[in-house]
Amino acid sequence: MARAGAGAAAAAVPNAGRFRYVILALIFVATVINYADRATLSIAGTAVSADLGMSPSQLGIVFSAFAWAYVIGQIPGGWLLDRYGARRVYGASIVLWSLCTLAQGFVHFSAGVAMAVASLFLLRFILGLVESPAFPGNARVVSTWFPTGERGLATALFNSAQYLAVVLFTPLMAWLTHVFGWQHVFVFMGCLGLALAVCWYWLMGEPKTHRHMSRQELAYIEANGALTSLDNGIDSAKPKQKWAEAKQLFTSRMMWGVYIGQYCITALTYFFITWFPIYLIKGRGMTVMTVGLVAVLPAICGFAGGIIGGALSDYLIRRGMSASTARKIPFMAGMGLSSCVVAANFVDTNSAVVAIMALAFFGKGLGAVGWAVVSDTAPREMTGLCGGVFNGLGNVAGIVTPIVIGYVVATTGSFNDALWFVGAHGVLAILAYGVLAGPFQRLVIQQK
Repeated sequence: MARAGAGAAAAAVPNAGRFRYVILALIFVATVINYADRATLSIAGTAVSADLGMSPSQLGIVFSAFAWAYVIGQIPGGWLLDRYGARRVYGASIVLWSLCTLAQGFVHFSAGVAMAVASLFLLRFILGLVESPAFPGNARVVSTWFPTGERGLATALFNSAQYLAVVLFTPLMAWLTHVFGWQHVFVFMGCLGLALAVCWYWLMGEPKTHRHMSRQELAYIEANGALTSLDNGIDSAKPKQKWAEAKQLFTSRMMWGVYIGQYCITALTYFFITWFPIYLIKGRGMTVMTVGLVAVLPAICGFAGGIIGGALSDYLIRRGMSASTARKIPFMAGMGLSSCVVAANFVDTNSAVVAIMALAFFGKGLGAVGWAVVSDTAPREMTGLCGGVFNGLGNVAGIVTPIVIGYVVATTGSFNDALWFVGAHGVLAILAYGVLAGPFQRLVIQQK
């Protein structure tokens, strides 16, 4: 009875402590730099392709190199997170992706153009491999540090970091490319990532053992659904996960609805972080400096949409709506808005194009609640693995989207059909969440 009373008291005191938001700020900054590193080639891509003599289809293949490895690394990355914890695995990921980004600034020293292109492809492939634990790691940290009613906003914040990455780093990287050359973009971002790694190992830990975590805050988050024991005793022997149990992640209709929804929103993401700046330059005749400035507006709208979507989802839960419905409403509304990207085919002015893309970006941000859904639905014993499957299948879009767009542009000489391809993903996402998934609830693994 005393324990129940303590739990009820903790549940009623949401202001018992705020250190969990320091942890959220850390994964937010890590995700900003993560996405900025992914986007380096989209900003420097025109200059890189000119220097190395790459065609649009070749550039599309190089763009896809990241996603091939990112997909391959998701399930092993999720397993490593479950086995060794977020602090170790995510921290090692930051160090390795920063070194890989730094190395891309030196591919022009390769012997010959073919070798330079091959080196760039290989480094982008390795970058995708070592970045693969990042988003499953984010979801694991949020599951560990945040109660259910705060996960929508927490996941929206780290998801929205991708937009802030564009706001902060697109103008900077465009300026570095214009003034110093594209190589300096990669060197700068690599050094910044290594500084982040130092901060990560200094601040990250587990709620139950962290020196800055108060008992009151720990009691509050535990009483309201935080999985605070997820990484406790991570070094002790654990029973191995059996394939008969793990394969249930692939046989659940609900999870397939979630996976397809993530594939669709990721297709939109990869359009924006790969071909969007090049579309503005080659399809709309803007300069790289102009793109560095105008790309900020859609990114700001995407960031705002992400915050609003997460906050709305949590608000609806606090008002008594089921978590399932509260997650679906912003997702489906956002994906509907994101489909308006095709309207850019029917306008002539650059200002209209930027406005349309800003609305699509806002919609994509509004719908970015997928990781909150994973935190709500992943089996307790497989949070890392489930996040890896979710992100891996979603990021198949990172392979398909750049290649398809590159092929379409190379064969038609226009981005019109490419925009129809991108916009169709919004409709498919609505069907996945609205028809296929059914109600969201935590998946219970049947022991074999």
